[in-house]
Amino acid sequence: MGSDVKIVANLMDPEECRVAILEEGRLAELFSEKMWERQAPGEIYKARVDSVLPGMHSAFVNLGDGRNGFLYLADARNVTVEPNREILVQVIKSARKSKGARVTTRLSLPGRYLVLVPGGKEVGISRRILQEEERKRLRRIVRSLRPEGCGVIVRTVAEGMDAWIIEKDLKELLELYERIQHDGEVQKAPCLLYRNLGLLERVLRDELNERVDEIVLDAPEEEPHVRAMLSRFCQGEKPEINLYRGKVPLFDALGIEREIAGALERKQWLPSGAYLIIDQTEALTVIDVNTGKFVGTSNLRETILETNLEAAREIPRQLRLRAIGGIVVVDFIDMEVPGDRDILLAELETCLKRDRSSARVFAVTRLGLVEMTRKRSRQDLKTALTRGCPFCKGNGWVLKEEEVAFSIKRFLRKVVQSSGAEAYLVEAHPEICRHMAENYLPSWEEEFEARLFLVEVPEFAWDKFRMGGQGSLGQVRHICSLLGQKEMRPVVHSTTASS
Repeated sequence: MGSDVKIVANLMDPEECRVAILEEGRLAELFSEKMWERQAPGEIYKARVDSVLPGMHSAFVNLGDGRNGFLYLADARNVTVEPNREILVQVIKSARKSKGARVTTRLSLPGRYLVLVPGGKEVGISRRILQEEERKRLRRIVRSLRPEGCGVIVRTVAEGMDAWIIEKDLKELLELYERIQHDGEVQKAPCLLYRNLGLLERVLRDELNERVDEIVLDAPEEEPHVRAMLSRFCQGEKPEINLYRGKVPLFDALGIEREIAGALERKQWLPSGAYLIIDQTEALTVIDVNTGKFVGTSNLRETILETNLEAAREIPRQLRLRAIGGIVVVDFIDMEVPGDRDILLAELETCLKRDRSSARVFAVTRLGLVEMTRKRSRQDLKTALTRGCPFCKGNGWVLKEEEVAFSIKRFLRKVVQSSGAEAYLVEAHPEICRHMAENYLPSWEEEFEARLFLVEVPEFAWDKFRMGGQGSLGQVRHICSLLGQKEMRPVVHSTTASS
């Protein structure tokens, strides 16, 4: 069984659960869940409509605890949306940055083999099931079981499954929906009616297939629960369950922490020495392919094709690992031969087939770019694990040292002209202080005809500075002495001016 695919569950921390999928020893996907996270996709609420915005064709609904969800009126099927009305909604996109969770009144309940769609009328079959005879067989089975007033979608893992297994899954989903309906009738809005499965259970439900040959856990008490989930979700040969008992944390022992850190880097090296530059923006993700240290073995055309093919194999893994969704533009190395472009696109599409999130590849543009789209199914890794830099305000850049120094000089000029003191003390970031001391201090003291003292303040932002004091030389020197003794801030001052 399997193709060297492992599911590794880090469950020891009571505040955070993490599950990694390893393919051939490399991290392919990472899932994490904080115990206090709310408004996760799949959760169902009895909500109260707060306000309706006709100009945006949308509404805000209160989900409880003072949290609002955003509802497009187009997603409110067969429901009248008006202020103070109580409605059942389901989260389809988690809250992110300044946006609240996006919700819909079109509920859907995923099982192992089916998705129940209350209010639907059709039977849908996963596009990943390619054989027409199998599609017809599954459609016949589900049509014979489908209850009135509900639609059913057949998931990819249902391929080849017996009718009784599918019927059992549908029965469980119908019982769940009945419980949600009952709770929705008796409870007051706003309130949570249904919380999705736990992280590990969701991953096993969605990711468990014949390629998975091992599940690794670091929490022995979870083993019976995992075995029960395997009995529920796995009809064929079950993967091996192994308990990790080492003293080194599980993710460290398997090198997963190192790979997570690498997945946050802008530059991704390829085995040949070529590399990718991955830039995520609000609108789209741009990936640039570079030959780097790879010089090839024969001619330029083959070197370029080899590099592009290697990149085409790595890019789908990076998209999955980083959970990148939306528009993706890839700048492969320019290829002159049209046939090489066809080979590249075919390789890219083949490698994307492992991805459960539907991705679509478009032809090479006139500028030589490959455009792709990938369904955004969850929060991307960068957004989940990082925040905007407090120094650069999320821009990804800071002012050069000399630009901050000149800002300080301009400020000093105004102070000197108005006060005429003998000495001045400036507090700034250590790197800025050192840059000024090494490059400008003697000339500035000569220009201002005053003594300048610089105090390094490590907790200051890169471009923050402050006038720490002014007066006679003795007064400012005393202030420096107090700062240095009390807060251990090293004082750098010029030795050129007389004391």
